[in-house]
Amino acid sequence: MSQQVLPFYLVCDESYSMAGEPIDEINNSLPEIHHEIGGNPVVADKTRFCLITFNHEAYVQLPLSDLSEVTSMPALVPSGGTSYGTVFDLLRDTIDKDIAALKAVGHQVLRPAVFFLTDGQPNDTADWPTAYKRIIDPNWGPRPNILAFGFGQVDATTIQQVATVRGFIMDPSQKFRVSHALHEFAQSLIQSIVSSGTSADPHGGMSLVMPEKVPGFTTIPADPV
Repeated sequence: MSQQVLPFYLVCDESYSMAGEPIDEINNSLPEIHHEIGGNPVVADKTRFCLITFNHEAYVQLPLSDLSEVTSMPALVPSGGTSYGTVFDLLRDTIDKDIAALKAVGHQVLRPAVFFLTDGQPNDTADWPTAYKRIIDPNWGPRPNILAFGFGQVDATTIQQVATVRGFIMDPSQKFRVSHALHEFAQSLIQSIVSSGTSADPHGGMSLVMPEKVPGFTTIPADPV
């Protein structure tokens, strides 16, 4: 049965600097995302989830999936340094293949949402912007919305360069942790998908409403690609 599908990509740094609290928070949050998205039939029907991790290399830890059909989530294990170029190349190729597969079975694909999470500076400082330009190339059809969340050693300039919509740094004074960011982002997807079922959109898409608790988040389009 043909339907609208919003692909959701969670892209996580797995470098050594993530060891301890950050990686533990992510691993504790993934089952919650699984439960919240996969346990809601309306949301599970309209979205697909992919987990990509990176250090010196980049890996698709969970291929784009209907979370209602996934039995368990992968666990992240810190290793190596932080290389942005490899993950941007993998993300682009993965999105292309995923959209082609969804369209092949008759689905209408909405602009992918990417949540990019990192706590460090890229080791490939001179090379990663080239890979990133392929993601934001106006001639590339998918046009993903990338929201980037930085903490630890990452600086505001780098994380803002990564985001197509908004890049921001965790503010320790607000006690807004990695786990909170993941939860709020997942909730925004759920709320947007549920509300889209009751509103007519002449373009066939939806408005992706970002959570108010995250400074600078806004409403972004999730139109067909």
